Amino acid sequence: MRKHCALKHGILKEFLAEFLGTFVLVLFGCGSVAQTVLSRNTLGEPLTVHIGFSVGLMMASYVAGGVSGGHVNPAVSLAMVILGKLKIWKFPFYVIAQFLGAFAGAAAVFGLYYDAFMDFTSGILSVTGINATGHIFASYPARHLSVLGGFIDQVVGTGMLVLCILAIIDGGNIGAPKGVEPLAIGLIIMAIGVSMGLNCGYPLNPARDLGPRLFTAVAGWGMEVFSTADYWWWIPVAGPMVGGVVAAVLYYMLIELHHRRDEPEKPHEEEEEDEDEDEEDDDSSLKDKYEMITMS
Repeated sequence: MRKHCALKHGILKEFLAEFLGTFVLVLFGCGSVAQTVLSRNTLGEPLTVHIGFSVGLMMASYVAGGVSGGHVNPAVSLAMVILGKLKIWKFPFYVIAQFLGAFAGAAAVFGLYYDAFMDFTSGILSVTGINATGHIFASYPARHLSVLGGFIDQVVGTGMLVLCILAIIDGGNIGAPKGVEPLAIGLIIMAIGVSMGLNCGYPLNPARDLGPRLFTAVAGWGMEVFSTADYWWWIPVAGPMVGGVVAAVLYYMLIELHHRRDEPEKPHEEEEEDEDEDEEDDDSSLKDKYEMITMS
């Protein structure tokens, strides 16, 4: 079966890995929000949501990391392209896989809690109001947040995510032990969640936000998911991409560029040639000494 079904092309393997990894992230993350909202905070709270997204990202990294690197985020993929760690022609495939995985993850959450949704909303799916459920799947700004403030929030939050990821995977830095990287990356989300979640709930990921938002648009919430809050939807898409690029440039300029590089070792053939030359020099010196003795 492996012989007949195993994929031959690497990009297809990476596409499926990114799809499944993002699916896992959204299922755990949005699922934790759904449980909190639909139970009216009896089976969840902000901390459980932070744990859901943190563990979701950690598990997504374990699922996809060995195949595609486990980006599960277009902002991370773009940062890797900027640093030369991902070929630019692969970038569209990664992004499409991530959006599709997030869309499928949102659909899975809705299917899992369909009866709870109908009971909570009486069949009326809305973005605003006392029984609003749109925010289960995508981010919406707090009342105090301006458009500029939201954009800066996403640039800074995603920048910190990408910056810390680069530090964790940097072989020239302290890094993390092999196999523990996903745990460390999950802890980044926990830190961001408990420190930068007030404004708009730290989406930090265009695929994680826009994919589920598209699902809600077609699943019954309507186009209100895009028009609410002065067309907020583009902020968690554009902001993280800018933040990822800024973080990649800063980390390279301030940290990675200054790593010590070991001198390349001489090729084995050159070493053998040097040894042969030394032996010839020794033989010639012995011969000279012998000739001097005989002449005397």
